[in-house]
Amino acid sequence: MRLSESRHLGSNPSPAAMTKIFLPPKIEEVNPPLIFLAGPIQGAKHWQNEAIKIIQKLNPAINIASPRRDYLDGEFVYEAQVDWETRYLNEAAKKGLILFWLAKEAEHDGKRSYAQTSRFELAEWKVKHERDGVKLVLGIEDGFTGARYIRHRFSQDCSEIPILDSLEETCEKAVEMLTTKF
Repeated sequence: MRLSESRHLGSNPSPAAMTKIFLPPKIEEVNPPLIFLAGPIQGAKHWQNEAIKIIQKLNPAINIASPRRDYLDGEFVYEAQVDWETRYLNEAAKKGLILFWLAKEAEHDGKRSYAQTSRFELAEWKVKHERDGVKLVLGIEDGFTGARYIRHRFSQDCSEIPILDSLEETCEKAVEMLTTKF
């Protein structure tokens, strides 16, 4: 199904069903289903807003946790951001799924490796999928460095995890997978 068909997957949500967007650093109670948007932030285009729009259009009853937030100078607290991400990754593992979108690098920062945190989290959640059955969807944008290796390792160890080539397809697959669970 394509987003352009503008239909909802699964049961028709009530008109009152509205997507709740969770942003750092505020921690709130989560009702299922929840999608966590995992993937590069620093050096990447702002893909999370596009993903939110796609998911909302497909099924406005799905809640979304997005770690990307613009902070004012001096407002960002590293530990609070990491704690927030850890909390909502774990919530999505229990109450939905984790959507990884590996966007290609848009702006190079010579002080850090591109997508270093996302690569660590992807490996962490790959293992949790294998061990605990956590639901994952993986999308890799053409031009993401290391894509060949990631695709090969996922095909070896967990071929049931869908690997898609566009953000739209990745979001559609995530919504489809949640409609079969909740």
